[in-house]
Amino acid sequence: MEQVTLNVTGMSCGHCVNSIEGALRSVGVSGKVDLVSGTVASEYDKGQVALEKIKETIEEQGYDVEEVKGL
Repeated sequence: MEQVTLNVTGMSCGHCVNSIEGALRSVGVSGKVDLVSGTVASEYDKGQVALEKIKETIEEQGYDVEEVKGL
């Protein structure tokens, strides 16, 4: 399993958390949103899901992925 932490802008409430975590689950990714730090920590199988798909999934929910850490 791979782990990555993404900086995400535009998150501000519990709805944001549910939206992102639910969308990630739908593509087979375990994600944990931290509103205080503005990050999403994800664990995924890169044989099943590409990092680009994770970023696209978050962006499709209306948020901006600024930077990738932990690659």
